[in-house]
Amino acid sequence: MIGPMRERVVAACDGASKGNPGPAGWAWVVADETETPARWEAGPLGRSTNNVAELTALERLLAATDPGVPLEVRMDSQYAMKAVTAWLPNWKRNGWRTAAGKPVANQELVVAIDELLGGRDVEFRYVPAHQVDGDPLNDFADRAASQAASAQQAAGSDLGSPEPPPAPDVPAKAPRRKPSGGGATTRSGGGSTRTLKAKFPGRCVCGRSYAAGEPIAKNAQGWGHPECRTAAAG
Repeated sequence: MIGPMRERVVAACDGASKGNPGPAGWAWVVADETETPARWEAGPLGRSTNNVAELTALERLLAATDPGVPLEVRMDSQYAMKAVTAWLPNWKRNGWRTAAGKPVANQELVVAIDELLGGRDVEFRYVPAHQVDGDPLNDFADRAASQAASAQQAAGSDLGSPEPPPAPDVPAKAPRRKPSGGGATTRSGGGSTRTLKAKFPGRCVCGRSYAAGEPIAKNAQGWGHPECRTAAAG
């Protein structure tokens, strides 16, 4: 139980499905007073959808937190958030049917979440996913859910698991080097042999021009065709 000095718990939850449907997993993370991940859990779902994974993550988070303490839940799933904040009351009124009269998808999870929300002070906050300077709690939950989906194994702070790594299908963030020629780096070897996609049209040392979007490489006089850099180097 969380002591009376704790006025609010800040948490995040996320789900992942590799293929949608495909290998899926869920995760939640609860922060300490400095909003640093303090407690987390993740688990596999076998083959399932993103929506099921997102709702499962929220259900597990609600079940794992003290109902007597206000909770802020950060999510990057518009579906799961709208399901429990906007659509649920009408679904419930309509006997768990949509406005079109069809049975509510993932009804068991939605009903379970509705019961867990009963009498609780829960604030939902949408945070965009996969942002360079995004919400660190959501990023943590995203990585943990992705790992659980890929490995199909449970993990968490109670299990002594290390912090989840970057998702296998997402490249690790590397320090950004801004080239003087301007453009998005495309990997084409290392060091001075790398090429870029030109942001703007320009003229090579050979006298021929290049268009925006064409690959360019740095040479002694500036930027130009990759073959001209090679020729100059030779």
